[in-house]
Amino acid sequence: METVGLIGVGLLGTAMAERFLACGHAVWGFDIQPARLAELERLGGKAAESNPGVARRCRRIVLSLPHSGVVKTVLGEIEPHLAAGAMVIDTSTGDPDEMAGFGQRLAARGVDYLDATVGGSSRQLRARDVIVMCGGNARVWPECEKLLACFSRRSFYLGPCGAGARMKLVNNLALGLHRAVLAEALTFAEATGVDPATALAVLKAGPAYSRAMDVKGEKMLRRDFTPEARLSQHLKDVRLILAAGERRWARLPLTELHRRLLEEAEAAGLGERDNSAIIEVFRRRK
Repeated sequence: METVGLIGVGLLGTAMAERFLACGHAVWGFDIQPARLAELERLGGKAAESNPGVARRCRRIVLSLPHSGVVKTVLGEIEPHLAAGAMVIDTSTGDPDEMAGFGQRLAARGVDYLDATVGGSSRQLRARDVIVMCGGNARVWPECEKLLACFSRRSFYLGPCGAGARMKLVNNLALGLHRAVLAEALTFAEATGVDPATALAVLKAGPAYSRAMDVKGEKMLRRDFTPEARLSQHLKDVRLILAAGERRWARLPLTELHRRLLEEAEAAGLGERDNSAIIEVFRRRK
């Protein structure tokens, strides 16, 4: 099994490390937070001394970073150390146009870059219950798909660099609104005298069902906001969606409202909590 490089060992990155190790890959990783590297070593991976240290040791490098601004910085650090034939698989959710530019820049060095965005939380990734939406060179897609299969139940090849990032924004638009609708429905049920747990069971059994109910319903009921995907990260995604919509004259009134709700939640100190914490906005009195 080939050694996998991993830059960014946060919630999603740690889950990826677990899956790569479970599939028999050695993992060299780096993160700016020492505690995350200690956790990587506890799992059986190896901690590199820097981002270039990962690039010097690995031909296949996976990025799991907060946004494309951080990706740009990291690529600037590792680019001189990437040999021709290397592959960078970027699972970060970022600006599609920027990510397409990263692909062009690395292609000039003979390095393949794929934007392989993940649909699902860290808990789902550990269970191989996420999808991956990928853009990049079709020639190297089969090799990339084999690596992604360590943690995904299905991967989609969508076209050139940037295509995966565009689909991720479409996916996150729908997913975030599903969570917000669920939060509003559960608090409305409670306000009208319907037991929220009973309401959740009925919603899951009927035509209003969405997978958000399976993933976030119980967390909302228990007020268990231990992060699997942070609320502030989704707010970042929503801002990317709105920016892309503005550039392309797409009307997104529901997403604009969703942004305001997420900003209210962040202002209330919920940004580092799980994105299911949006229900607390609906629980607040007017």
